[in-house]
Amino acid sequence: MIERAFVRLAEGQLHLRRLPASGAGLPLLLFHASPASSWFMQGLMLALREAGYAGEIIAPDTLGNGDSPTPAEDAPDIPYFAGSMRRLCEALGHGRVNLYGTHTGARIACEFAAAFPETTGSLILDGITEYPDDFREEVIANYAPTVEPDEYGRHLIWAFNFCRDQALYFPHFKKGPETRLGGVMPPPEVLHRITLDVLKALDTYPLPYLAAFRYRAFERMPAIAAPVLLLKPENELALLNASVATALDLLPDGRAATVPAGDAPKAQTIASFLKETT
Repeated sequence: MIERAFVRLAEGQLHLRRLPASGAGLPLLLFHASPASSWFMQGLMLALREAGYAGEIIAPDTLGNGDSPTPAEDAPDIPYFAGSMRRLCEALGHGRVNLYGTHTGARIACEFAAAFPETTGSLILDGITEYPDDFREEVIANYAPTVEPDEYGRHLIWAFNFCRDQALYFPHFKKGPETRLGGVMPPPEVLHRITLDVLKALDTYPLPYLAAFRYRAFERMPAIAAPVLLLKPENELALLNASVATALDLLPDGRAATVPAGDAPKAQTIASFLKETT
């Protein structure tokens, strides 16, 4: 059964979900995408246990997301978020961990592995790239706007459409045939849940987003000594999957795997990699 807990950091009580260990193995930390929370890691957590991963599985809410507190800095960067996860490991008494991250979480996991090699076992990156400068600046300016509560509740409608549009377009603020995504719309209950996550952190949700877009992942990858698995989900953005080839050239110990959509095949691939490398 997935448990919920809070761990005190300098910023306040960081929220996490966890599956206690069922046997031997390093703890595995799962870092979620923006603007969501560890709620969206639960399916993968259970699938990893089903796939045979016996170590403790921990999915924290990034500072500024979910039920975690606000970052201590006004403009936190990815090294700050990675440092907060290192402090979480220290608070939990974990000297060495395996890492998985998706999208924003992949940037945090990448930096964690580069900055804290002694704490990193193996690393799985799911959806990571480095955007060209002109596109990066456009995204930083438009992707995660500051929105304040409105007396007519218009912020509620905005939040739902913000989440829905990300399933329809990339980037979501440029709506046209050339940016239309080919995937299916998430079910209403998933859109509802991610909308709740945005509303819960309305004043802080942009912070991890902006840090992720500013992060120079390709500059940091050569510093990663740990074994790295780059995932290429069949339902991922083509831009992200295309970046895997670049990442493989930069990582000292990297490999890639194409995986079908869904938690079960992804978990099986991750569990096999971790069994081989840790």
